[in-house]
Amino acid sequence: MSEITLVEAVNLALARAMSEDEDVLLLGEDIGVNGGVFRATNGLQARFGRERVIDTPLAEGGIAGVAVGMAAMGLKPVAEIQFSGFIYPAIDQIINHASRMRNRTRGRLTCPMVLRSPCGAGIHAPEHHSESPEAMFAHMPGLRVVAPSSPARAYGLLLASVRDPDPVIFLEPTRLYRLFRQEVEDDGVELPLDACFILREGADATVVTWGAMVPETLAAAEKLEEEGVMIEVIDVATLKPLDVETILRSVEKTGRCVIVHEAPRTAGFGAEVAAEIAERALYSLLAPIKRVTGYDVIVPLAKLEKQYIPSVDRIVDGVRQVMEAS
Repeated sequence: MSEITLVEAVNLALARAMSEDEDVLLLGEDIGVNGGVFRATNGLQARFGRERVIDTPLAEGGIAGVAVGMAAMGLKPVAEIQFSGFIYPAIDQIINHASRMRNRTRGRLTCPMVLRSPCGAGIHAPEHHSESPEAMFAHMPGLRVVAPSSPARAYGLLLASVRDPDPVIFLEPTRLYRLFRQEVEDDGVELPLDACFILREGADATVVTWGAMVPETLAAAEKLEEEGVMIEVIDVATLKPLDVETILRSVEKTGRCVIVHEAPRTAGFGAEVAAEIAERALYSLLAPIKRVTGYDVIVPLAKLEKQYIPSVDRIVDGVRQVMEAS
C-alpha cells in the first residue's frame, strides 16, 4: 500500500483491469506515447503494447464510435476524452448508440465501455477545459455517471466501471488530480457503484456533494464544528443511478439539507437531489433546501475562477442559512 494521487490511482486501476482481463483496452488522443495530457495512462502502452493502448486521431466522435463497436463485439474499451468541453462531438455515439444498445437488442448485446474525461475548473485552463457536464449525462437513460472524489474512490470506482456490462461516463475532477495523496492498495477490490458514501456523520444538517467539491465541503464541516454545528457529508459518487435512500435517511435524521456542486445552478444535478427530497422527505425538513453552486455563466478565465467555484465560506454560509431558517 502506498500514498498516491487521484490521477495515479486512475493509472493503477487501469493497469490492474488490463492485467486481469485481456479484453480491456484503452483508446484516446495522446494516451499512448505521451501518457495522456494529465499522464493518467503514463507507462501503460510500454507495458501492454500499442494494440491495447491506442493513440487515436483528434476525433472525439470517432473515439466514442469505435469504442461502441468494440464493446458491442465483446471487448471492454476505456476511451479517454482529453477535456469534458471536447466531449460534445461524441454525444451522438454515447446517447444514440452506447446508452441504447441493451434496449435496442433486447439484451442480446450490451455495451461494456467506459468514457473517461477530466472535468471541472480550478487549473487555470480555458473555458472548454473547465466544464462540469454531469447533469447532461445523468438525464440520459442507459448511462451510469460516476464522479470520484479521492484516490481510493477513483481506484475502486474505476475498476467497478470497467467491469460493468453497461456504458459508464467516468468524470475525473482535474482540480483533485494532484491535490492530495491517500493510501491505496492495489488489491483489485472494486467499490460499489450506485451507492453514496457518508464521509462524515452529523445531526444538524446534511450536505450532499460529489467530485471536486468534496474537499471544500469537508473543510466547511471542520469550520462549522468550531461553531458547534455538526453536518453529515454525503459523497454521491454515482450520480446515475442515484442512491436516494442514503440521502433520505440522512435528511430524515438532520431535518436540513444543503447541496453543493460546481456546475451551473440552473438544471444542475442538485435540482434532481432537491426534487427527490421534496417528494419523499418533505415533512422531515425543518428548513428549505439550499443549493450552493457555480453560477449560470461560462466558467471564467483564471483570475475569476476562484469566484466561480463554491468556496468553503459559501458552503458554511449556506449551512448557516438553513440552521437560522429553522
